[in-house]
Amino acid sequence: MLIIPVKDEENIEKALRKFKRKVEKTGVMRSLKSRKYFEKPSVVKKQQVSRAIHKQKKQAESEL
Repeated sequence: MLIIPVKDEENIEKALRKFKRKVEKTGVMRSLKSRKYFEKPSVVKKQQVSRAIHKQKKQAESEL
């Protein structure tokens, strides 16, 4: 649960911005999206490997 301290004279828009920033920083929405559907562990591992390969290729290209 996220708690955002709001001062009495603080604007509601400012408080909303604080809330959105905190939600983004903690990764709540990302975890909710990932839990929306079940993925088999083998599929998750395959995705992680493919992302790592892609990252390594990009890094190798940028070093050249």
